[in-house]
Amino acid sequence: MRPRLVWNVFRGFWARQHVVPGRRHLSCSNLPLEELFARGGPLRTFLERQVGSEAQLQVRRPELVAVAKLLSDKEQELQETQHLLHDENEDLRKLAENEITSCEKEIAQLKHQIILLLVPSEETDKNDLILEVTAGVGGQEAMLFTSEIFDMYQQYAAFKRWHFETLEYFPSEIGGLRHASASIGGSEAYKHMKFEGGVHRVQRVPKTEKQGRIHTSTMTVAILPQPSEVNLVINPKDLRIDTKRASGAGGQHVNTTDSAVRVVHLPTGIVSECQQERSQLKNKEMAMKKLRAKLYSLQLEKETSKRYNARKIQIGTKGRSEKIRTYNFPQDRVTDHRINKSLHDLETFMQGEYLLDELVQSLKDYANYESLVEIISKKV
Repeated sequence: MRPRLVWNVFRGFWARQHVVPGRRHLSCSNLPLEELFARGGPLRTFLERQVGSEAQLQVRRPELVAVAKLLSDKEQELQETQHLLHDENEDLRKLAENEITSCEKEIAQLKHQIILLLVPSEETDKNDLILEVTAGVGGQEAMLFTSEIFDMYQQYAAFKRWHFETLEYFPSEIGGLRHASASIGGSEAYKHMKFEGGVHRVQRVPKTEKQGRIHTSTMTVAILPQPSEVNLVINPKDLRIDTKRASGAGGQHVNTTDSAVRVVHLPTGIVSECQQERSQLKNKEMAMKKLRAKLYSLQLEKETSKRYNARKIQIGTKGRSEKIRTYNFPQDRVTDHRINKSLHDLETFMQGEYLLDELVQSLKDYANYESLVEIISKKV
């Protein structure tokens, strides 16, 4: 099957599932997958080749072959059980109904397992990350919104039981936020957060607006995976480290000692600064953590740009210019434009718990399907 046809099949059933706003949870386990898994369909053909080609089992994932066989057996069982729905015995018909419900649930779970087995994990999925937020268009209102988004992610980290450490915090005069960064670490933190990078737009009436007019403001989120010592090695000779006094509204502790640290990576010109702490040593550690994340992201961009350029959902390693999400307060709605999914109850969403996690899961599901379509297109 040609790649374009495979993609059209995929896009069709996904679009039908994501045009209705609301709190409905959409995950791989309850998405209708009939079109991809249909007999003669692209995914079914691919799976049948995996199961039927005994000579190639050594180079296939044993788990995939096993689950594909289980799926085939369970579907056969479902088909046989459905014939009992027409039996004259009422008790047997009720028993068949219960068995069919159980079979359908198991089939959905097996399809979910197949998708997870087919889609390879990214090298960075288990990494920690650096979160950066920056106010965009909209003056003080943009800075207030930036502060709210930063707080939302801090609460989301607590909800996921991740570690959250503020690295930079540059507040505005009226309680907003010009720029901030934080280190987030925990179970699959980057895997969950990697699609949050991009431009976030807010539409609402600012508190300072006397005419009641709705204003539009923006802020940018960047998500940078933190590399391990093995992933990235920095030559100390490539660094220039400067110290200075922390000053202005940026530092939480403005002082008279040379505690602020500025690190320059000479080959690339990338700069990382920190004046958050009183300790120069601590600030240097934080600045190096940010620098390593920036260099690693630059490395990943070069490696993955060709692979991801064709995808609708991009990884947010840089503060990309695409508008990914709109927070519409008059309509009490947040919309992610990449998957055309809307959720209501903005107050709850901004608390960074279940609703944000639902949207994050939907983005992960969509990204998995994009990867799946690529795999099938190449192999069928």
